[in-house]
Amino acid sequence: MSGIYIHIPFCKQACHYCDFHFSTSMKKKDEMVLALSKEIQMRKSEFKNEVVETIYFGGGTPSVLTTQEIQFLIDAVYENFEVAENPEITLEANPDDLSKERIIELSKSPINRLSIGIQSFFEEDLMMMNRAHNSVEAKKCLEEATKYFDNISLDLIYGIPDSSQNSEQAQQISNEKWKLNIETALSFGIPHISSYALTVEPKTALNKLIQTGKIAQPKDEVAEEHFRILVETLENNDFIHYELSNFGKENYFSKNNSAYWLGKKYIGIGPSAHSYDGISRSWNVSNNSMYLKSLEENKLPNEIEILSKSDRYNEYIMTGLRTIWGVSLDRIEDEFGSDYLDYLQKQSLKYLNNNLLSIENNILKPTRKGKFLTDGIASDLFYLNLE
Repeated sequence: MSGIYIHIPFCKQACHYCDFHFSTSMKKKDEMVLALSKEIQMRKSEFKNEVVETIYFGGGTPSVLTTQEIQFLIDAVYENFEVAENPEITLEANPDDLSKERIIELSKSPINRLSIGIQSFFEEDLMMMNRAHNSVEAKKCLEEATKYFDNISLDLIYGIPDSSQNSEQAQQISNEKWKLNIETALSFGIPHISSYALTVEPKTALNKLIQTGKIAQPKDEVAEEHFRILVETLENNDFIHYELSNFGKENYFSKNNSAYWLGKKYIGIGPSAHSYDGISRSWNVSNNSMYLKSLEENKLPNEIEILSKSDRYNEYIMTGLRTIWGVSLDRIEDEFGSDYLDYLQKQSLKYLNNNLLSIENNILKPTRKGKFLTDGIASDLFYLNLE
């Protein structure tokens, strides 16, 4: 199994928390669509013996493309790669782009999965994040989308700061508000939810707003409590917590993202997009003009890094611990050797003793208590400076 990721580097406006690559100018959109198609064609030899089972439009905001432009890019994939009979084809979309007419139009296209960037159902949160949609649009688009699409995911952000978050009462209000966000999402019968803690990246508007005191600093203890509520609520509603930030009902896991976490091959098309073939990792330039110029000159605008054994081990630790599939100790020994296995067992001992990690059937996984701390635990298990 392999996948194609297509990065659409355009947004109507910049969300305060976002540090992904995008432009709010649509001037080069037509030129970009043609360049994306050209990169798809130029990279067809990379998947000579692979069957593409997922096509994923990410961004940016892919829903700023017309349905015809999306179809044009899907056709380019089919023309240059062998594609499975029923591939998962996902479009990330924002509520303000999903009118009833647009949803019907998309439902008649090859798109069979929508990933909708709701983030919150509360107006004050959406304004703080500088989202392009409002609360009414968030609910209306889900009401319509569920009529025409069975496979829908939505994004929610937790740990959003509140100016009065210093008291126990404020924490309780924050928790109740978060519960209502989750319950609202569940009321639409959505089979998949992706949820992330609000993080403050250095070069974002959110960071500047916090530094100037206009927005409160997000608190780890608030995010941790919201995460606990999220896990308990969704698991009580028959969702499987299959990856740290992802919850799906049975048969509704994201095939595209699951392939990433399981170390499958993928090709990333577009500015800033990453690719992985099991041996090397590559990434395209994060600049629209440079990307377009490179394609115009028939050059692939990417850099390639050959992964060392420790790089591959570290990647497996990071992705494995984030998922229900965990880290196989047998695979560590078979693929990386006894030195790596001994190192992993030594490094993980304190987390096992503190009930943050567990081993069952020779699979290392975070416990419920350890899930929120997974990324920090994984980094402590990385194999460093040994090659």
